[in-house]
This record gives sequence, C-alpha cells and structure tokens, in this order.
Amino acid sequence: MFLGIDLGTSALKALVLDVDGAIVGTGSAAYPMTTPQPGWAESDPEDWWKAAGPAVREAAGAHGADIAAIGLSGQMHGVVLSDDAGQPLRPAILWPDGRTHRQLEAYGELDADLRRRLGNPLATGMAGPTLLWLRDNERANYRHAHWALQPKDWLRLRLIGEAATEPSDASATLLYDMTTDYWAKEILDALDLRLDFLAPIRESVEICGVLNAVAAEHLGVRPNLPVVGGAADTAAAALAGGLLDPGPVQLTIGSGAQVVAPRDRLAIDPTARTHCYRAAAPDHWYTMAAIQNAGIALDWVRTTLGATWEEMYAEAFAVEPAAEGLFFLPYLTGERTPYFDPTPRGAWIGLRLGHTRGHLLRAALEGVAFAIRQGLEALAATGVPMTELRLAGGGSFDRRWRQLLADVIEQPLLATPTTAVSALGAALLAGVGFGAWPDAQRVAALAASPQLVATPGPATDAYREPYLRYRQLYLPIAAALA
Repeated sequence: MFLGIDLGTSALKALVLDVDGAIVGTGSAAYPMTTPQPGWAESDPEDWWKAAGPAVREAAGAHGADIAAIGLSGQMHGVVLSDDAGQPLRPAILWPDGRTHRQLEAYGELDADLRRRLGNPLATGMAGPTLLWLRDNERANYRHAHWALQPKDWLRLRLIGEAATEPSDASATLLYDMTTDYWAKEILDALDLRLDFLAPIRESVEICGVLNAVAAEHLGVRPNLPVVGGAADTAAAALAGGLLDPGPVQLTIGSGAQVVAPRDRLAIDPTARTHCYRAAAPDHWYTMAAIQNAGIALDWVRTTLGATWEEMYAEAFAVEPAAEGLFFLPYLTGERTPYFDPTPRGAWIGLRLGHTRGHLLRAALEGVAFAIRQGLEALAATGVPMTELRLAGGGSFDRRWRQLLADVIEQPLLATPTTAVSALGAALLAGVGFGAWPDAQRVAALAASPQLVATPGPATDAYREPYLRYRQLYLPIAAALA
C-alpha cells in the first residue's frame, strides 16, 4: 500500500492506496493560517508536523504496517526557512501573502530574456519575491537559514533528514529557468539571492531518502520506508485526474482555485495572464489560471457572518440567482489571473435594506464563480484545447454549488470521485517510485472516469449580464483602494 500526504493551506490530508488503485482510507487534520499584519499570510510549520500524525493514523487505520512507500504533495509558492535538521527559523510565508509588491520591482528590472525564462507572470506570494523580502527585512534569518524550502519539501526534510525538491514545485518559485529545467542561476545572481539554500532538484517519482524512526513513530508506520519527491498539489491533482496529455481541463477548488490544462510542450503565455509549470512527469507541462480567492474567501464570508457550511448553502440557494442585484468581489488577498494585482480588496456592492444574510452568502458564491469564469476565459485565450471540464478538490462537492458553477461558466461539469485528489496523486507517485507501476503515464490511466454532475440550466441566462457588470467593477474598486 502507498501513503499520500497533501500539505494544504488549512489542513493536511492523508490517503492510503492499494496496488490495484483502490483507496483504503483517508484522514485529515486542520491548522490555522495567521495574518500578523494586513496582507500577510503565515503558518507555523510545527502545526503541519503535529497534523501529520493524526491524519496519517486515521487514513492508515489497521494498515500502517502494510504501507510500502510515501509520496508528498503540498501548497505551492510558500517559503520555510529552516536549519539543516528542519527546525523552522520563523513562520512559513504562504502563497496568499501580499507583502512583496515592492520586491517585484526588482524582477521588473531584469533583462527581458531572463524574465522570459521564468515562463510566468510576476506575482506576490511566490518564493522568489518572498526571499527578496526576507533578505531585505529579516537579514539574520535569511543569512542563518540552511534551507529555504517549499512547504511539502520542508515536511519531507522532517521525515527523512534530507532536503530535496522536484520540478513541479521548483518551477512555481520565480527562481526556476523553464528553458533549462533547473534553478535560474543567472536570475539569482542578478537579484543577489542565495543559491546554496535552494534544495537539490529530483524527479517526482525519485526516492529521496527513507523515513526516520522518529517520523515513523509519529505517523504510526514502519521506519525506513522510501519517500519520493512527490509534486506540487496542482500537479498531483492533475495526475490523479488522469490529466497528463492535452484535452481535458481540470478545475480544482480549495483555498484558491486553479484551472489546469495539460501541455506536451513548453507553452509560455505571451499575455502574462496565466502560468506555465512542470507537470509531475518528465517532458510534460501544464498551463494554469490561478484564482487566488476561492475557498479562502468563502470561508471568511461564512465565518464572519456566523454560518455553518450547511447554513451557507441552504440560505444562499433560497435566494434567486444574481442575488437581487448584490455583487461580491472576492479579492481578499489581491488577485492573480487575470489581473496579477495585489492591491484590489473585497467588497459587497449594491447593498439594500431588503438584503438578508442569504443574499450576502449567495453573492459570495456567485462572485467566486465569476472569478473562476474569468480564469477559464484567460486560459482559453491562450489557445488551450478544452475537450471537457473536470471538477476536483474538496470545495466542489455540494450539488447546488456545482450547478451554480455550470450555470455561470456555461459548460457541462464532470467530477472526480474523491476530495483528497492531491493526496491521491502523491500516493500514485509513491507507487511508481516503489516499482508498483512503471511510470506516471501508467498511473494516469488508473484514474477513475469522471462523471457528469451538472449541465448549464435555466439560471444561465440570469447570470450573463451580472457577469459583465462584475468584470467592470474591478477597475473602479482597484483605483479607489490603490
């Protein structure tokens, strides 16, 4: 059996898979994300470590002794500064963090050819700008760090005592040369950033080390299990959904939302509105529209208005489509696709005395759906073929929410069968590394066939004009709050 661990923004998920590709068990444990200053987003890596024990034990159940290998996936872009043993020097800085807009100016001054090699638009929250901020503002931590790691790579260091990363996470740092498939040494030199604390790059299925005794006791499994490179959460989810070759497009909704299109060649967006990263298999890539505010915005709305998820859906869907003229802009942490702007803020617009909590909740769901449609349109504009749209992730399982998405996007939606899709991808990579399957192409073929879950319905017409108005609201709001 194979264990997949997915280190998310708000929870760690674990999944155990048998050699026939059947899911044996799942588990999860939550932890907080903190905002010590407005626009900041941090997390204590020790909370991740504490969560790993109960989540893995829940997933493994009575099968802990049967696990043969471990794979990891995790939230992208973040930075953990640690000593050589994995002891964090400060809280991790995460992907929604917006403190680095000034550091992006240094990227803007790079030679155009160097920027092109990054293959991605410049955005706050990514590792490169974050490391510039740490160098400029926390010089002692920056100088004393032995490693600057992505979240899942920090967890692997704690599991095996050795540091490594792999291309799908490294390519999302703004420190990686997409044309050479390695750390962008010329860019690091131009930015005056350290190369020595960036981890060696291994392949996603490569065994990076074996589980140490302390970690094995914590997880409730045998020591000396091989631990593979794994993949960034989006790349792992794509693999689990069978998306390695062009055609289907996958929408994953978690704290953020990602629209992922597999590519069989390096394809950099000349409009700089979408990303291009390495996939979890050699000679494969994917382009992605990244919507920064999805589940993270909905959870804020729900918590602020004092609603459970059940109450949120019940009250929201008791309100007619378009929320009687109420709009929600979900830009609580700025936004990436299509704006790549850390300055806009969230808002409800059009409030009247007749609006209730249900209207506020309905508008929030619709605002996130509108943002996702913008991402899809930006990705389609790059010429990506889209034969079908598949849903994945824990934030897309309520049937009414799925129907709203289909109505707003105006496309049929298919769905994958598990909420822990990134952990599933990590377990599959562990199986390849162990030798149970020959390669990532073969495990992609193991993916369960997605099922049709929603088609555009009568509400589609009701959303067309509000969506156009929603798009027009961004510029005045961004200008007013700049």
